Formats: sequence, structure tokens, C-alpha cells
Amino acid sequence: MNAFKQIPVVPARADDAIRALIANRRPGYSLDADFYLSPAVFDLDMEEIFGRHWIFVAVEPDIPEPGDYITVDVGRQPVVILRDDDDQLRAFHNVCRHRGSRLCSQAQGSVGNLVCPYHQWTYRLNGNLAYAEHMGEDFDKSQHSLKPVRIESLSGLIFICLDPDAPEDFQAFREQVEPYLRPHRIRDCKVAAQVDIVEDCNWKLTMENNRECYHCAANHPELTVSVFEFGFGYQPSPANARQLEHFAQISAQRCLEWEAAGLPSEERDALDDRVTGYRVRRLPLDLSGESQTLDGNAASRKLLGDLARPDLGGLSLWTQPNGWFHFMSDHIVAFSVLPLGPEKTLVRTRWLVHKDAEEHRDYDIDHLTAVWRATNAQDRTLVELSQQGVRSAAYQPGPYSPHTEALVEKFCNWYIGRLSARYLD
Repeated sequence: MNAFKQIPVVPARADDAIRALIANRRPGYSLDADFYLSPAVFDLDMEEIFGRHWIFVAVEPDIPEPGDYITVDVGRQPVVILRDDDDQLRAFHNVCRHRGSRLCSQAQGSVGNLVCPYHQWTYRLNGNLAYAEHMGEDFDKSQHSLKPVRIESLSGLIFICLDPDAPEDFQAFREQVEPYLRPHRIRDCKVAAQVDIVEDCNWKLTMENNRECYHCAANHPELTVSVFEFGFGYQPSPANARQLEHFAQISAQRCLEWEAAGLPSEERDALDDRVTGYRVRRLPLDLSGESQTLDGNAASRKLLGDLARPDLGGLSLWTQPNGWFHFMSDHIVAFSVLPLGPEKTLVRTRWLVHKDAEEHRDYDIDHLTAVWRATNAQDRTLVELSQQGVRSAAYQPGPYSPHTEALVEKFCNWYIGRLSARYLD
């Protein structure tokens, strides 16, 4: 085989070429270059993946009070997410029904009504049109409500789906995962910090990098102070046998303790066999075992929910296609990935603490965010190097490690499976 062979760039809407690209995927190997480069594949991703699946976009503490809103762009689709006067979560296309102006231009705010800045059409927080001047006596306001977007909250994690016929398995996802999240009481948190970074790479490289810790020991000194990379896959060898045995022993012991204390901990993995894919597991942390910090100690003195002790390890949740989360006794770190272009991706990180925790008294923002600020910067460098390599004619799909990259393979299986459901079934 020609080592430099690549599938040709897919012409826009060229279904036959897309089918060939999907069918060419070799299990256990990285994807063909056009999955990371082609504008047509990017358009397909936005339509089929981000347009038809449940996407993690926010947390309820972003909008704690009626009238609070945030905005998010899913590709070319602007969305406003708000809390209405009845304290219900709602999401709408952020588009006026008059002539299409964007309603809310700020990332976040608080309003009594949604007022179009162009001609002042005014919408209640339930999306109904309340006021539109100069439209004539026969104008029917009831026919011009905002277009809704499907929205669900998973214990305070907000997911939206742009497709009115959203995947029907969200309730099953909720039933499996909420018992793990409930003790951390996300709705009783506040967002202590948010950092957005833009990575010059395709969104799938960002997600693949997240789904493995093969690279952690060599690249993430701050993270591996408290996080055992063994928990995310490791090939046994005589050199690491003692460490792996120690990790297995403490994992089993702590899991029993946590389960007995009402904290679900065992692994549940449905990353590539469900439309709304997920994986959840609680793992021990190193040092004091309290938090993902530079010293392993809790970053906030105010523990979450009704948690009574700080050394509860780290609960990790991964969701397809764009989220991952780390829950500890004292704080939560939530990540969302939103594609901006074929080779540009937004990574948004939120740090949540108890709503009553006070900065400078209960937590220091630098200490709280240090590990993941450093880790995100390191990951940005790695994925951008990957994108640069994929552009080369020398790139060809390489084999995944069965020990350390099994979750990357599951991400790619899920992704190809979702495209295949349209193009190959």
C-alpha cells in the first residue's frame, strides 16, 4: 500500500464520496485525514453529530434566577438558554421571528423579556411574542413565537438538541448516571471560574486527546500529581507491576467504602453502544486523595452537597460527543467542546464550587484552577501538533494502543457508527 495514500477531499454533499470515506475506516486505527480536514466532513459533523444529538452546553448555576440567560453557538445555529418566570429551563433559537436578527448578543445576562434590538419585537421568557408594533390588525402574534430547542438537565448539567426528534434515550442515560452525580448537588453550586480557549485543530482531535491518558505522564506533570494515569488504561509490565497492583488494591478498597457510603463508584460504560453515549466511574486520587490540585488537598473548605469528608476521590463522566467532567468532594470541573471550523475548536472549562463558598476565605481561585489551566494549555499544544501532522501527505491512520487508547477507539466507533446510521444502513 502507498504510505502516502489519502482519501480525496470530499466535495460538499457528495454522498458517494462520504460513504466511501466512512466505509474506509479501519477499526483500531485513527481516522483518515479528511475526517480532520475536509470542510464537507465538517458540515456533515455539524448536521449529523451536533445537529441531531444531545450536546452539553452549560450548567444550571450559569442561570440560577428567573430571567438569567446564556447564549451558545452550535456551528451556525445561535441558541439562547434561559430560566423562565416559573423557574423552568428553556432554550430557543436565538433568532427574531421578524427578520432574523439575533436577539441576545451577549454571552450572558439577565432580562425581564427578550427584546429584539432591531425593531423591538418583544418575547416573554416562555418564547411567546408579546409585542410587535406596526404589524396591522390582522397580525397574529401567536404564530410568531420563538422556535424552541429541546433541552434537558442531568442533575444540573444542561444538554440541548437542535433536532425536534431528539434521541429518545436521554431518560435511560439519566437513570444510569444521575445516582453518581446527585451527591455532588450541582444545582447548589456556583461557577467560580470559566476559561475559553480556541484550539487550532479539528474537534475530533480534541475529543480523542481527552479519551486517553497515554500522553499524561510525559506531558501533564500538574495533573499527574493527584491523578493516577493507571485508572485510564495502562499496559502491564514488570516495571510497573507493583504500582498497578497497589492501584488495583486501593481502587477496590475505596470503591467498597464509597458504595457503602451511598456513593456509586463502579464503572458503567456505554460510550459506543448507545446513541447518547457515556461512561462514568469514581477513581481514587493520589496523595491525600481529596482533589485534583497541585497538592492533592481540597481546593475549597466548603464541601459540596451533604458530603461529610474530603477524601472521596474523583468521579469522572464522559459524554458523547462533546463533554467530560470531574466531580470531587469540594469542586467540579466541566468541559464542553464546540467546533468553530474544520480546524478550529472552542474548549470551555468551568470550575464549580458550593454556592456559599467565599473566595479568599474558602478557596483561592488560582489554587482551584491551576491544574486544569496548565493541563488545558499542554493539551492545546498537543492537539495542534496533531492537526499539523494530519495535514501532511505523509499522514496515514496509525494503530491505537489496546491498553491505553481503548476509549479513543470507542469515541471513533461511536462517531463512525452515527454517520453510518445515515449513510451506510
